[in-house]
Formats: sequence, C-alpha cells, structure tokens
Amino acid sequence: MPAATAKPVSAQPANARGWLPLVLGWLVPGAGHLMIRRPIRAALIFACVVSMYFLGIAMQGKIYGSAKDILDLLGLAGDLGSGLCFFLSKLFGWGADSVQVTTADYGTRFMVMAGLLNIMAAVDAHNLSIGRKQDQP
Repeated sequence: MPAATAKPVSAQPANARGWLPLVLGWLVPGAGHLMIRRPIRAALIFACVVSMYFLGIAMQGKIYGSAKDILDLLGLAGDLGSGLCFFLSKLFGWGADSVQVTTADYGTRFMVMAGLLNIMAAVDAHNLSIGRKQDQP
C-alpha cells in the first residue's frame, strides 16, 4: 500500500478574503465559521462563547478595562477576545470593576476563557478558509 503524502501548505500570503473569517469570527463569535459554511460549528461556538461570557457577568465577574500590571494585561487580552460581547459590556456598564463576592472570581475566569475560546475559533475559521487545515470526516 503506498504511503499517503501530505499536501504542502502554500507559502503564498493569504488574500483579504482569507482574513475576513478571522476578523468576523473575533468580532461575532461563530461568524467566521458561518461565513465558510459551517453553520452547526458556528452555532455551537456562538452558544458557548456568549453563554460563558454572560454567565461570567451574571456572577459579577470583573471586566478588565486597563492594564495596571502584567496579569491585568493578560486578563484584558482574554476579555477583548470576546469581541462584541466585551464592547457591549463596557458600553452598557455590565460586569464589575473589582471582585467583591466569591462567585465574581469564577465569573472573571469565565469571561476570560470565553474570549480565549473565541480567539481559537476565529483562528480555526481562518485556517479552514485558506486551506491550511482540512475538516475531519
């Protein structure tokens, strides 16, 4: 039986259309996968990221707004990963400025993890759109 040969990844830079699923996927969770015609995956990503983020807000989690030290900077990067969820929460004043109750610490982690999950999903949509990654059957 002949050995399967791997397809070489193209060294050509991705065009602007290849970056669109990345940006849309970051801004609106699941939108990148929806754009590349993966509606079930898009719905699952949207449900997971949005529910984790708003569960964190319901637990009075801290929303990072500025970077006073390196840990705040990492928290801010995680929160920004949620895209519009982060901007809506800042706009409407949802979430807490500091941790005041025990559940708020868990809520803060929920929001940061939602952002990190969304970043991973947006990168996945980008990789699928440019052909760097193939869907598994």
